[in-house]
Amino acid sequence: MRADGNGRRIVSICLPEFAMERWLRRQAQRCDNWPDDLPLALTVEGAHGPVVHATNRAARLAGVKIGGRVVDMRAFCPDLRVEEADLSNDLADLARLALWARRWCPWTAVDGADGLILDTTGSDHLWGGEAMMLAQIEGDLSGLGLSARLALAPTWGAAWALARYGGVRAIWRGGSDLAGLPVAALRLEKETALLLHRLGLKSIGDLAALPRLALARRFVKAELGQNPLLRLDQMTGHLPEPLAPPEAPPLFRAIARLAEPIMDPTYHLPSLCADLAGVLAKAGHGARRLRLTVYRTDGEISRIEVALASASREAEHMGFLFRDRLEKINPGFGFDLITLEALVSETLGVVQAQLAGGEDASLELARLVDRLTVRFGAAALSQPLARASHIPERAEGRVSPLAVIENKPKPLAERPPRLLDPAEEVQVLYAVPEGPPAQFRWRRQMHRVTRYQGPERIAPEWWQDRPGTRLRDYFKVEDEGGQRFWLYREGQYEDGRGGDPRWFLHGIFA
Repeated sequence: MRADGNGRRIVSICLPEFAMERWLRRQAQRCDNWPDDLPLALTVEGAHGPVVHATNRAARLAGVKIGGRVVDMRAFCPDLRVEEADLSNDLADLARLALWARRWCPWTAVDGADGLILDTTGSDHLWGGEAMMLAQIEGDLSGLGLSARLALAPTWGAAWALARYGGVRAIWRGGSDLAGLPVAALRLEKETALLLHRLGLKSIGDLAALPRLALARRFVKAELGQNPLLRLDQMTGHLPEPLAPPEAPPLFRAIARLAEPIMDPTYHLPSLCADLAGVLAKAGHGARRLRLTVYRTDGEISRIEVALASASREAEHMGFLFRDRLEKINPGFGFDLITLEALVSETLGVVQAQLAGGEDASLELARLVDRLTVRFGAAALSQPLARASHIPERAEGRVSPLAVIENKPKPLAERPPRLLDPAEEVQVLYAVPEGPPAQFRWRRQMHRVTRYQGPERIAPEWWQDRPGTRLRDYFKVEDEGGQRFWLYREGQYEDGRGGDPRWFLHGIFA
């Protein structure tokens, strides 16, 4: 039997005592250390009362079994101390630990209630090989007070099985590693594993040796956790099982590994920016949003993010954006790994310099926006943005200059640079009812029209305007003094949507 993951290298981390070790660690932080020689169990509610969820070493030596009822366990361990397990916070801490595990590779996720899964494909050489990488992972977890069983294999299923049934630190060497494991290593539910045992199928090798047709008929309607054939195909790589972390890792990343924990990343920031700029330049991209992450020695991470007004891969400028924000990082007791990631990037080609020398003025504007944002905050700046609407007051909005906007709508026909909000009603004289105005009164002044252009008809947007909304006919007019205005007539005579049409001044041209 072989496991073919198409060159993938998956690391499974089993933390069998995570719940208890987390509870003991919390107690130590409160200066309330639990004695090692006193039996302790964490419990959860079961069908017939509380059952044991986790135990310490003293409880295990006394014969307390996980899954047993508390009343039964106390029958032969009267000194057993019972505390309620905190499952929700256990999962939350496990999720934070999955993010902290990205020090070894960018693809990490929680695997059940007691483990992590890492896709280390292409990352093991950074740590001196597979064996040294597993030793480093085990040592770092031990420094956090966590007991771990680790395994590396080409598939998720194989790594999971080896981590729980193949030893403390296992590296897949061939099909024989899997054939001797019990059927429970296929990640099956207890009822299914018990059924296979009753059928005499106690190992994965026994199951793989049977004709598939016989098992397929028996488990054709079974779900994934109840179907040994599907689990076997996942383990051997015949059925893909991709890793889906809660947030996809960025494509562009720079890493600084430190020999000793430090408290301030300022010294390493320029080299990180230079490394990231090189990675972006090689791919022809520029960063729009950056994140600096420090991995603390206590298992926590601390992050700060910055955004750029336009795509850039200039190392000095990227470093400047972080300069006044590094104090927001909480170093804890120190950190030994720093990463700089481009969370959002855009294509950025090589631009030819101007023949007369100097830089592009648009770049200077973008850098000015970045500096002002660092100084006053992103909420203090905004820029106009065209919206997909023919109604003038809806055709433009305000957004942050740091926002990444895809598929920007193109501006519509020529509009006056100054729009009145709201439009102001005017008194109009005209030669014919459907024609342009001959003169109009606005703000107590009479304007005689000498030239005009129009009408431009804009119909209501039925999907958001209320029923009965009248259409508009816009006119560009110029008075005898040379001033140009943008007026519209709301409605038409006898359109059945109100009385006589009304005229409004909506904008003024330069």
